[in-house]
Amino acid sequence: MSGGPQRSGLRAYLLGEGWPYLLTPFIVVAVVLEVVHGPAVAVFGASALGVIPPAALMGRATEELADRSGPGIGGLLNVTFGNAPELIIALFALARGLHEVVKATLVGSILGNVLLVLGAAMVWGGLREGRSRGRQHFNRSAANAQSAMLLLAAAALTMPAVFQLVEGGALPNPGSERTDFVSAVDALSLVVAAILIVSYGFGLLFSLRTHRDLFNPPEDTDRRGGGWSVRRSAMLLALAGLVVGVMSEILVGSISDAAKSVGLSEFFIGAVIVAIVGNAAEHWVAVLVAGKDRMDLAINIAIGSSAQVALFVAPVLVLASFVLGPFPMAFVLNGFELAAIFLAVVIATHVTNEGESTWFEGVQLLAVYLVLVAAFWAA
Repeated sequence: MSGGPQRSGLRAYLLGEGWPYLLTPFIVVAVVLEVVHGPAVAVFGASALGVIPPAALMGRATEELADRSGPGIGGLLNVTFGNAPELIIALFALARGLHEVVKATLVGSILGNVLLVLGAAMVWGGLREGRSRGRQHFNRSAANAQSAMLLLAAAALTMPAVFQLVEGGALPNPGSERTDFVSAVDALSLVVAAILIVSYGFGLLFSLRTHRDLFNPPEDTDRRGGGWSVRRSAMLLALAGLVVGVMSEILVGSISDAAKSVGLSEFFIGAVIVAIVGNAAEHWVAVLVAGKDRMDLAINIAIGSSAQVALFVAPVLVLASFVLGPFPMAFVLNGFELAAIFLAVVIATHVTNEGESTWFEGVQLLAVYLVLVAAFWAA
């Protein structure tokens, strides 16, 4: 008789936060297809799906370590591993000289978080709670602080492109793989990257020390509560990182051929497909917690993750490009990326400004995301 409740609990977990682990067989499929030199599209599809389970495991292990390390070290762990799958994918792409794919993935991650994830969370949460409440509420001050960080980061990341235009140069073409800019643009990108990393360090001090209560409300501390030991968490984190690395290498190696086979640009694949699969597990969690009327946590996942990408992941990749790849990656965005990132950040800032949300606001965010995806597809 005891097996029934256990099976029901397992089924509920796999249909909820545990769904990424259902995709585990694709890890083996991707490796086999790579070894036998299978079709590029099949290799890309299998490796893209194969990234999701270890990425979810990395997120879970990081949370368990953070819970046992206290808010200070826990915050640093989340900074280091919060977007680790996406960072690993980007590093492999950087080593292959796919600069435009890297930038497209970073911009696509920001767009996916503030438009797709936040929009889906507002729709699901609003429909679940709308009958009795009509609106969902969240901490306005914390949301505004994160939105401001994201807006400032977006402004900083666009300055190399502005410099390039003022100097009479051209922005990258969405269809190109990489562009070698003049040394002045590389130097400006390096300075901007350093400033953003320092700024993010102060952001950690603000959110984890001086204003810790604002960003870590009591109801968010038991997000999953699995009770893993430090040793188990560290071992699973290392194992998941290794698998993500293998999947990332296969994924990046198949992007060019897969793009040609299906008639899509590498820019579209990076900005939409790779950006989504790298954070799919975390995205799903944001939607699930919104359905439980925990919008503070959903906002923190969506906008906080975007801020981390803009303030930490992107600058780290700029710095890494000076030792990886054929030449440094200047963070000069193309026209589609420039327009999309500012539209997304401004809209997200406006939507979260009042500290409450409705399902219709979520629909509007999703509509903007679909418009941008359509534009990327046509580029």
